[in-house]
Amino acid sequence: MSHALIQSHSKIEKELVPVDMHRVVCVILGGGQGSRLYPLTETKCKPAIWFGGRYRLIDVPVSNAVNSGCYKIAILTQFLSSSLHRHILQTYHMDQFSSGFIDVLAAEQTPTSKEWFQGTADAVRQNYHSLVDIAADYFLILSGDQLYNMDFRKMIAFAEEREADLVIGAIPVDKDQASRMGLLKINEKKEIVDFVEKPDDPKILNDFKIPGSSDCLASMGIYCFKRDLLFSILDEHEGVDFGKHLIPHQVEHGGAYAYPHDGYWEDIGTIKSFYEANIALTEPLPRFNCYDEINPIFAQQTQLPGPKIFDTKITHSIICEGAIVEAKEITHSIIGPKTILRKGSVVEYSYIMGNEQYEPPVKDSPHYPKSMGIGENCVIRKAIIDKNVYMGDGVKLINEKGLDHYDSDDHLFVRDGVIVVTRGASFPDGFTF
Repeated sequence: MSHALIQSHSKIEKELVPVDMHRVVCVILGGGQGSRLYPLTETKCKPAIWFGGRYRLIDVPVSNAVNSGCYKIAILTQFLSSSLHRHILQTYHMDQFSSGFIDVLAAEQTPTSKEWFQGTADAVRQNYHSLVDIAADYFLILSGDQLYNMDFRKMIAFAEEREADLVIGAIPVDKDQASRMGLLKINEKKEIVDFVEKPDDPKILNDFKIPGSSDCLASMGIYCFKRDLLFSILDEHEGVDFGKHLIPHQVEHGGAYAYPHDGYWEDIGTIKSFYEANIALTEPLPRFNCYDEINPIFAQQTQLPGPKIFDTKITHSIICEGAIVEAKEITHSIIGPKTILRKGSVVEYSYIMGNEQYEPPVKDSPHYPKSMGIGENCVIRKAIIDKNVYMGDGVKLINEKGLDHYDSDDHLFVRDGVIVVTRGASFPDGFTF
């Protein structure tokens, strides 16, 4: 890495923000079925999906909370959550001298509810019995599948300064994104005077444009509630979703403010956005910063050696620990842990998540092929390859028909022109797609 790149990713020292983060609880929503990210959500929930080679999506909100001094964290889970539970257990440990905790609150039957979470607000409502006993003045409600770097202490300070009942993280977005997000209107004090959830009417979109701009101000899905308001609104209002029901209700009653965020933020809602966010990490100066030593993105510690690379031409790529690379060429790609890439293979603009084992631990699991790794003289282009995939020699995954959408019964899909290979796939010698 050149000196210029080091300077561009220089550490941003933590500012002294006079707030008591011990009185803040961070509630992270573990996601629902994640249908728009299918087939990556075929065997796991969205927050458990591997990102950037060595992280999972859940690591981003947890890291932002910890870096902001918020050590009271509750993660609400429901859909295909065992992988996420295992990751949290193995990765995050609060020391015995701290009052902090990371609790995983899975959907469960209670005397008052026997249903699954019906929405974001309902997930919090159904965990009232666990959250109400935590000493806190504010509750931060976060999504488990977004990318951003944010100091929550500044958001809490903003809330305290304005004596706000509710603060919503907000960011300008263009009209192409606006229709799938909640949009805000604010006054000069940044108080929210109007709110609409995911409008598709061009007149409404035009009405919510920021004055003097073609962009709209959108909710990031990051909410800061005063304790009393959160519990009272969940009790008094039957709405099951924050964006659709509770936020509009509170905006009408006042006391809701927008906290502008001027950094990078991406909602990982589709295969396209997931793919683009990963490939963007291979750029010299990616907007999502994983290189800040003061505010790191935490990940599970693995006892793996450095990558072993032979006669391979590598351009703008990330090669993770434990990888064994004999490939001919790798361009704008991420090669995940324990990936095996054999001689003559070419990987372009792809994310290969790697392997959980160098050899299958069992021979009868649908999540492991009979052998592991990518064979000789393979070509992989514009693809996402999930964990534990085998490819024989001469396999070509290049979408030669230029398909935008494709489904199969054999672990192979196309979404928005991106090839997606799901966990446990096995392709014979010479297979071409």
